Amino acid sequence: MTIQSPVLVTGCAGFIGFHVARRLLDEGYSVTGFDNMNDYYDVSLKQSRLSLLREYNSFTFTQAALEDRGALEEIFASSKPSIVIHLAAQAGVRYSLQNPYTYVDSNLTGFVNILEACRLSGVDHLVYASSSSVYGANAKQPFSEHDATNHPVSLYAATKKANELLAHTYSHLYGLPTTGIRFFTVYGPWGRPDMAYFSFTRAILAGEAIQIFNEGKMKRDFTYIDDAVEAVMRLMQRTPQPDPDWQAAHPDPSTSYVPYRIYNAGSHRPVSLLTFIETLERALGQEAVKEWLPMQPGDVKDTYADIEDLIRDTGYRPDTPLEKGIENFVAWYRDYYR
Repeated sequence: MTIQSPVLVTGCAGFIGFHVARRLLDEGYSVTGFDNMNDYYDVSLKQSRLSLLREYNSFTFTQAALEDRGALEEIFASSKPSIVIHLAAQAGVRYSLQNPYTYVDSNLTGFVNILEACRLSGVDHLVYASSSSVYGANAKQPFSEHDATNHPVSLYAATKKANELLAHTYSHLYGLPTTGIRFFTVYGPWGRPDMAYFSFTRAILAGEAIQIFNEGKMKRDFTYIDDAVEAVMRLMQRTPQPDPDWQAAHPDPSTSYVPYRIYNAGSHRPVSLLTFIETLERALGQEAVKEWLPMQPGDVKDTYADIEDLIRDTGYRPDTPLEKGIENFVAWYRDYYR
């Protein structure tokens, strides 16, 4: 792929999508952005991200929903992307408990629309966001792409698992190269207000109580945004090939006899929620008022990424320390919200 080849980034006004699009633009790629700009969280934040992308002459944008097949067909026809980085989705575990159809529309119908558009347009490589939530009830840690993920504990996780299965089907039927990236709790500047570290920051600065579930005993493999973006950039340039060692008698879930791959993108350093909060308190210079609540439906207790495949195949190991990542987020937060 030449650097002039167009890249379509869905969810470009979202957290990870914005950072990926900006990195591509900084490196000289032509980027076509696609986002529905929904009000799941503060739209003005999405508009601020989008305004930064619009500063690049090589960026174009279409506002539409993934469920709008006509809009997708039009943008594929006009931009003719060689690479599609699909990061648009209805996010959030708890939101899915009250709004299940939103996840079906965006994450299932929308994903099939993306696959069909890629197939009909002859796209060279589809890179899409999966999630660490697909590991669900798995107890073996660290979570490995080579383990089965058949027991999701939230509708959001089930839709992401379904995305992986749908992608494999298109890799099998049409030879579409697909790479799924299971992101592990990505955080950092320009983050999502619905995520805990963001709402914690707002509450701590306002002197309000923060809600801590399961007595803070949960652990998360917090992954700094720059590390997640680097994983996307490297995997984007690594078009999957059929695995000659794949065996139908002992199927490896992470690879296949078709051009299909699954990778974890995490820090490989799980941190307890209480340690994370303490790190945030130090960066803010202010102690949190804590409200203790029980475990929430759909949550998993711990996440921990096995990233050996990512390191082996891309030569990249996420390395941003939590303290540095939190400092960067707090500096951005204070600047953005004055």
